Amino acid sequence: MIYVETLLYVVKDGRVLLIRKKRGLGAGLFNGVGGKVKPGETPEEAAAREALEEVGVAPVGLEWRGLLEFWNFEDGAVESAHYVHVFVARGYRGELRETDEAAPVWFNVEEIPFGEMWEDDKFWLPVVLRGGRVYGRFEFESWRLKRWRLYKLLEETG
Repeated sequence: MIYVETLLYVVKDGRVLLIRKKRGLGAGLFNGVGGKVKPGETPEEAAAREALEEVGVAPVGLEWRGLLEFWNFEDGAVESAHYVHVFVARGYRGELRETDEAAPVWFNVEEIPFGEMWEDDKFWLPVVLRGGRVYGRFEFESWRLKRWRLYKLLEETG
């Protein structure tokens, strides 16, 4: 299966909003808000919809920061491919709330819990949070990282 998806990170006052996923792929891990792009939706629209569904807020100042490919292999064959558009927002409207899908948690940008996240996040998320743009390809075997390549598309700021 091939999926087009989004990840969104709200960054404000030196902190980043992550969610603790409660169900589905990556349950129990911290991640950005996100999910599948529906037919007829743009990635930007999907990122905004997912933020509203998962944590009850509408992102403000949405910026595209990159595209990541996640390939998962089972017994040497492609099980799924995920093309994920990464966004950063500088704020939000609404009240953050926990849902059946996710619990929102703020972290200082310097204290992100990479040990409780997907293995690949430590390679690309710091670049994105410093203002950079990325393209990356990450290959997993049964969702364990085996190979990766990351390209910085724009120098980081700050």
